[in-house]
Amino acid sequence: MAKKDLYEILGVDRNATEEEIKKAYRRLAKKYHPDLNPGDKEAEQKFKEINEAYEILSDPQKRAQYDQFGDAAFEQGGFGQGGFGQGGFGEGGFDFGGFGGFGDIFGDIFNDFFGTGRRRAETGPQKGNDIRYDLTLTFEEAAFGTEKEIEVERFEECDVCKGTGAKPGSKPETCPVCHGTGEVRTAQNTPFGRIVNIRTCHRCHGEGKIITDPCNKCGGTGRIRRRRKIRVTIPAGIDEGQMLTLRGEGEPGLRGGP
Repeated sequence: MAKKDLYEILGVDRNATEEEIKKAYRRLAKKYHPDLNPGDKEAEQKFKEINEAYEILSDPQKRAQYDQFGDAAFEQGGFGQGGFGQGGFGEGGFDFGGFGGFGDIFGDIFNDFFGTGRRRAETGPQKGNDIRYDLTLTFEEAAFGTEKEIEVERFEECDVCKGTGAKPGSKPETCPVCHGTGEVRTAQNTPFGRIVNIRTCHRCHGEGKIITDPCNKCGGTGRIRRRRKIRVTIPAGIDEGQMLTLRGEGEPGLRGGP
């Protein structure tokens, strides 16, 4: 029986771009994934065909060979030798970490299934927030320019711990649960292979470090709230709704971030 055309399997044109092929694969892989279709042999076979097609068409060199020679280019080793090998469906080696270029694809898919990967909290220093202040001007002030003094309430870096959150003389320690990675991995064996689940570390909340001796002034946050007066120069001819940016006047980030 003749093999199906790989482009037809993914539902894309033969001139499709790499991004179009990737999007088509992601959509179909989510639709036919065995975990969403338990016991459905047809969906399982479809999922396998989708992966085989993407394994060829996502690789520029393999795609060029397929476009020129068709299935004959891969008959000697088939898809097993060219891509899936021992990690294919046959021997239960369905470990997504070994798929090379599939890593980002399955990472997104399993984010949707299990809430893993990229949705975890960011680790390390984080950038601070901007502050918005709405200012009302008279017609003359807007037309000819002026100076205004405004008062804002904002978070500022703690002057005692310098933003680290730790009491002076101490420092944050590496989390003993995640060993500084900010995430905890658990493996689950399923009928379709081994699935690794990644979640934000519950001990350090994704930061990778814990503060065992917090700063007394900021309570370990590295920031304190203060009211500040800021002088703002309004240029002549400013329009209604126009925004001015005062660099360096926003809030500092967490854990020493800018």
